[in-house]
Amino acid sequence: MQDLTHQHTVDDLAHDHIFDQGSNAAERGTRLVMWITASMMVVEIAAGWWFNSMALLADGWHMSSHALAIGLSAFAYSAARTYAKDPRFAFGTWKIEVLAGYTSAVFLLGIAALMAFSSIERIFTPEPIHYREAIVIAILGLVVNVVCALILGHAHHDHGHGHGHHHHGHAHAHDDHGHGHHDLNLKSAYIHVIADAATSVLAIGALAGGWAFGWSWLDPVMGIVGAVLVAMWAKNLIVETGKVLLDREMDTPVVEEIREVVAAASTAGYTRLVDLHVWRVGKQFYSCALSLVTNDPALTPVKLREQLGIHEEIVHATIEVHYRPDNAS
Repeated sequence: MQDLTHQHTVDDLAHDHIFDQGSNAAERGTRLVMWITASMMVVEIAAGWWFNSMALLADGWHMSSHALAIGLSAFAYSAARTYAKDPRFAFGTWKIEVLAGYTSAVFLLGIAALMAFSSIERIFTPEPIHYREAIVIAILGLVVNVVCALILGHAHHDHGHGHGHHHHGHAHAHDDHGHGHHDLNLKSAYIHVIADAATSVLAIGALAGGWAFGWSWLDPVMGIVGAVLVAMWAKNLIVETGKVLLDREMDTPVVEEIREVVAAASTAGYTRLVDLHVWRVGKQFYSCALSLVTNDPALTPVKLREQLGIHEEIVHATIEVHYRPDNAS
């Protein structure tokens, strides 16, 4: 009986590393929005050059940033799913999505610089603008953005009701702790679309002001504003994705939660956490490796893992306990 129990324990400990399984609804939604956005991007850029509207060009280039980012999101979903069981990925394939976002952000900085340069050039060398035609195209772009937002919102709704995740054989109570349980990749695409809609509104306002009051300078100024928006988004994305890629996660709330679990785990004796590493392995899931010293014989790795299990964002834990009955210091 002892051997059977031991075998059962070993089977329980064996597990895969598929922490984040993505979402079919999110993948379909992002792919559809990518094609819609790319089509509208071509129309706006062509119309901007044809009608000499820098605001419209800025909106088109800004939309190109979204088409790229959303396309990379769709590709990342597919690649992460394809290689999910590849043993070469030590902690799963979720970071494919993060790498795609980082690449998108670097490219966006170049786009922002191009938009700003072209707008400044147009200020010093103004050209006539076909306001009526340009406004029609800008309004069409805004409508497309609203449609894309509805598509991604529907995908988010489907994903939120059908999402599951992987744990290593533990029963976990639901525990939000403010971390959020959203698909951040899909949320990023949604924010892209909303930001692009805002840029479309800027373009419409600039064209309307120029048409009504003859403020031709307003068009390139709005182009510069659009460039600033793209650059700000790119900077924020680089910071967020860079933190994940470099495993700079030791300032997240889950780290303090782990420390609190360790502090409360021992009911008697001396316990000290001597080493802790936490890194993200999914959109809202974390892995940790910790080492502690204790003179409490009741504090075992199994007990500590069970207590960590109440925090469902911790999906993988490697625990090392050093027992020193006489001198734990």
